[in-house]
Amino acid sequence: MNLFVIGLGYTAQRFVDLHGRAFARITGTVRSADKRARLAPADVAVFDGTSAAADTLAKAAAADVVLISVPPGSGEDPSLTAFGEAITMGRARRVVYLSTVGVYGDHQGAWIDEDTPLAPEHDRVQARVRVEDDWRGRIGDRLTVLRLGGIYGPGRNALVELRAGRARRIVKPGQVFNRIHVDDAAAAILGAIRRDRGGAWNIVDDEPAPPQDVIAYAASLMGVPPPPELPFDSAELSPMAKSFYASNRRIRNIRAKQELGLVFAYPTYRAGLDALWAAGEGR
Repeated sequence: MNLFVIGLGYTAQRFVDLHGRAFARITGTVRSADKRARLAPADVAVFDGTSAAADTLAKAAAADVVLISVPPGSGEDPSLTAFGEAITMGRARRVVYLSTVGVYGDHQGAWIDEDTPLAPEHDRVQARVRVEDDWRGRIGDRLTVLRLGGIYGPGRNALVELRAGRARRIVKPGQVFNRIHVDDAAAAILGAIRRDRGGAWNIVDDEPAPPQDVIAYAASLMGVPPPPELPFDSAELSPMAKSFYASNRRIRNIRAKQELGLVFAYPTYRAGLDALWAAGEGR
């Protein structure tokens, strides 16, 4: 079984590192020549978001499984524009698209699941919905959509942010997020490929929690005082960060467990941070 990955970023690369042995051949794309050099001798090509070389398109068309982790741009989706025809007409029996739980919009802290209507509130997640729909219109049940919570893991976690002095405990009363450890996200990708089912699933942990609690727990592991609480209204945030706080919801993951066979290694942020601290993160 051959795998083609569009966008060997943090999550897709972790999937390959953990589960690459499941495939006879792995090819794919990266965003820059520098990253391509770092991954050498891996069989990857540079994809600039506009067009792909003929031999790269041929590899996409010949793959049994395609994993897409490139986010949509402000206009046309780069992966769909460049690879849509090759994948649609190619041999892939399963195309896994990594999306986001942001497509559900704000539910004021209520519990939601995959039956909840999509209600994206800003351009970035509206584009995600369009891409999900466009791929589904092209390949139908060959498409699996995994809607991921906030991804953390080695090198990207509250322990690292605290040690670097970047962590802030921003408090917006009642606000909660779902997260997902990158290793559990990788396990969900493998489950989607093995179960070979079309549809969309929420890939999130068991415990939506306030973001300030995560920082405080990380500080307790490190034995350092947590940063002072900072009211949301007075915090200076990037547009991307503000978009996370604009939506408040608790997301169920029952279907991913039942239908994709997902078994969490890190069902809560505490379990994830415990393991990361034990592995030396933030030291």
